[in-house]
Amino acid sequence: MRILLISTAFSGLTQCYYTELEDAGYTVSVELHLGDEGKLLEAVALFKPDLILCPYLTRRIPQTIYQNYTCLIVHPGIKGDRGPSSLDWAIKAGLKEWGVTLLQADDEMDGGPIWACKTFPLRTATKSSLFNREVTHAAVECLWEALSYMEAADFKPEPLDYARADVKGQLQPQMKQADRAIDWKRHGTEEILHRIRAADGTPGVLDQIYGQAFYLFNAHREPQLSGKPGEVIAIANQAICKATVDGAVWIGHLKAKLPNGNGIKLPAALALRDLLPKPGSGLAGLFGKTLKTIHIDYRKPGRQLPCQEVWYQLDGEGAYIHFAFHNGGMSTAQCQLLLMVYRHVATLGVKAIVLMGGEDCWSNGIHLNHIEAAANPADESWQNINAIDDLIYQIITTLDKLTIAALSGGAGAGGAILAIAPDKVLVRDGVTFNPHYKNMGELYGSEYWTYLLPKRVGLNMATQLTEERLPISAKKAWQMGLVDKVFDRQHTIFVAQVKQTVKAYLADPGALKALLDEKAERRCADEAAKPLAVYRKFELSQMYANFYGNDVYHQARQRFVFKTCQANTPGNIAKHRSSATLKAPQPGSLIHFAWQESYALGDKKIDAQHKDFFVLAEKLLAAESKEGMNDALFDLHQHVKAHFGEEEASMNQVGFHHYKSHVKEHNVMLEKLLAMDKKIQQDDWSAKDIMNFIDKWTQHIVKSDLAFNQHCQEMFKFFA
Repeated sequence: MRILLISTAFSGLTQCYYTELEDAGYTVSVELHLGDEGKLLEAVALFKPDLILCPYLTRRIPQTIYQNYTCLIVHPGIKGDRGPSSLDWAIKAGLKEWGVTLLQADDEMDGGPIWACKTFPLRTATKSSLFNREVTHAAVECLWEALSYMEAADFKPEPLDYARADVKGQLQPQMKQADRAIDWKRHGTEEILHRIRAADGTPGVLDQIYGQAFYLFNAHREPQLSGKPGEVIAIANQAICKATVDGAVWIGHLKAKLPNGNGIKLPAALALRDLLPKPGSGLAGLFGKTLKTIHIDYRKPGRQLPCQEVWYQLDGEGAYIHFAFHNGGMSTAQCQLLLMVYRHVATLGVKAIVLMGGEDCWSNGIHLNHIEAAANPADESWQNINAIDDLIYQIITTLDKLTIAALSGGAGAGGAILAIAPDKVLVRDGVTFNPHYKNMGELYGSEYWTYLLPKRVGLNMATQLTEERLPISAKKAWQMGLVDKVFDRQHTIFVAQVKQTVKAYLADPGALKALLDEKAERRCADEAAKPLAVYRKFELSQMYANFYGNDVYHQARQRFVFKTCQANTPGNIAKHRSSATLKAPQPGSLIHFAWQESYALGDKKIDAQHKDFFVLAEKLLAAESKEGMNDALFDLHQHVKAHFGEEEASMNQVGFHHYKSHVKEHNVMLEKLLAMDKKIQQDDWSAKDIMNFIDKWTQHIVKSDLAFNQHCQEMFKFFA
């Protein structure tokens, strides 16, 4: 069956539908509804779908589409509920139950025949959290129920009939800021939390702080503090605490309302940095308004404040580190804080460290909002990528403890690579991975991904994941070896399964010791083959070019931060627009060669020639055309031939006793270069060919060349 997904954005739910259908073997393509109805009609004509699914829509589907194709729309509401602010009204009202309806597109918005409907308890949480968890889960159940009806000849969808007892919803208007507004002198803490949660993550609740307009996000109840309603009374962990009539709430994030609409959602204290009261002196200091600053001791276990983003818990010999960063972005300071907590936990008497991330989002790598708001975004990008690299390096090199990543939420870009840095990766069913970078302005990426990703899934699959830039499900990640275990879809069950798995690892000291010994041996072998510093240096050299070399990444980041509408559906998801003759991605971007000090022989001339060889090998890898490959291979062949000639002349002159075998190795390598040239001419060349050649060359340096170098040094000592 051919299924076309039409969506306003390639959102979390749209990605979930995509991966579910792909895993099940359906032919799936995506067209984004960006306001151009002509492109929608063209997409349908190109793909010729058997079914159209709309997981996330903010615009109407053209009548000509739903009149000629079965077109099913996901509505985040119970039967009969209609309108664009369905979930917002349910959360604001404090309802105990809500649901998802899969209905057929019709002339009347949200009024078409019902194919499936699922209900769930309405957990006390933000709109984005509920959407990512309960709404998505229910929408997937509706999807599979509806697909089962596609083959049933006698199935007829249920017409919307408000006379039915199970139709309890109603038409609701779009929620305006007037409906969300907070009266700090009248509304209690619970009412305020309902209103902010109903607008989180979009559009936020508009409010006034220090006389300026901000949208409020990420609110938590404060159990002890109080003050004059509406006033900011405390600050902690970059969050501000505002007093209510019956207590106080923490506001984690703010977005300034600007005339051009280009406000950036930031941690509250950062957004207010120019408005917060400064400590005064003299009488102003004694009688002026001051904020209570609460300092968190991150060395202590447990979550000391509801706005605390990083904390750890101890359970026997296991330590569980939580890092609930809002929307999964990790700024420079957040990476440094997490690293500090990790290092502290590593000093404790524990045998396993479990990285839990956040419940709804594990990590999405560097923090693009923080970077955009920085005085120099390029510099902040550089600092941020180095900070997350430092964290991952610490995890990779933790050899005396079992490290585990436990993902209950999605992971993307550098966050997906962070997830595979530990020894074991445990994932909740339903989690989506996006282990790639290029969608953000052709960003190369760091986080030691060129080491970690091929190590997990192999070179070819790593290339496919990073070049195709498509989401993958938890199950598919397990099938390819990216993760070790997939647990239950329900969050509470998932956490219980993680803890039981950790206890099982710790219950067998012999098996745990063997696992750690094997890890240490493998790390030593990997370091000897290519140090982590080499991977990092190469990745960062590419990132430096991204940050400072051109504006492509900066423009893409700005479009992301300010939610600028795309002009077209990306080609990697719009398969109906892609050429069938596209070549499979080549692994060149994953393979890189760098000189290592362990190759140095101490002879300046020989070492310089060896270093030049690595430069020429990189040039061959980077060649994008056949002509470029021919030129690069010619340069490499000439360099190698000249170097071998000089080396052989020196050996003959000093009477090196392994001269014949050494020359034989040289001839074998020259033959390999000629074979590589033949493959290029026949369009049969692979980056693996030069990778194998490099491996043989480096082995030749550290073994055969080193033996010759030692022979020369011994002769020098003898004649001296």
